[in-house]
Amino acid sequence: MRVYYFGCWNSPGHYLHSPGGRSHFDPRVAKYGNGIHVDGSLAPRIMRRTFKKRDGSWILSGARCWLGQGVYVGNDVAIGDNVKIQNNVSVYDAVTLEDDVFCGPSMVFTNVFDPRAAVSRKAEYRRTLVRQGATLGANCTIVCGTTVGEHAFVGAGSVVNRDVPDFALMVGVPAKQVGWMSRHGERLPLPIRGDGEECTCPITGERYRLSCGQVQLVEARDYPLGATPANSAA
Repeated sequence: MRVYYFGCWNSPGHYLHSPGGRSHFDPRVAKYGNGIHVDGSLAPRIMRRTFKKRDGSWILSGARCWLGQGVYVGNDVAIGDNVKIQNNVSVYDAVTLEDDVFCGPSMVFTNVFDPRAAVSRKAEYRRTLVRQGATLGANCTIVCGTTVGEHAFVGAGSVVNRDVPDFALMVGVPAKQVGWMSRHGERLPLPIRGDGEECTCPITGERYRLSCGQVQLVEARDYPLGATPANSAA
């Protein structure tokens, strides 16, 4: 996961902090409206410089990230490349989002397990890790201290209070595994428990194997993720 320094807030302007200590507005980096788009072509420039929030703090983020309206990002946060954070999501301290993570509208992160208004627990934050390619559906909640596996899929409104395996499909309150998903986002015809079963993604043809209760990608395709074989050949 490549990570760059990037700061953002919901106001009309970003400021680029140059190595010499002088801050200036750079309209080439961010586009405004309903969200913020960091152009991947500027990644080398972003990596060599740092982006400063209005309050003087710094945020780690990758290239080609989209942040919707009403998005809040804390100070101790790492965001990888091509992360999409939809409207009204707060990414609090102690959260890491790897590359290609999707955060649906109004989904919720937490960082304190047993909060009290009268008790300061900033020293008790539990870290949350969302691994590459995972999808967090609209209005779902990720309880702090959990890891969401690669390309896992958390259904809308679900509450995740334990670690989620790679490629797992999770729904409900609390969230329970009901199946498996491909990298492309298609449900895989595999049992939840098993050993040795195989199947292919109905869209991409990539092959998956269930081994000791874990799904593994055993045959990947070389066309871009998200493209179908027909579109790739065109």
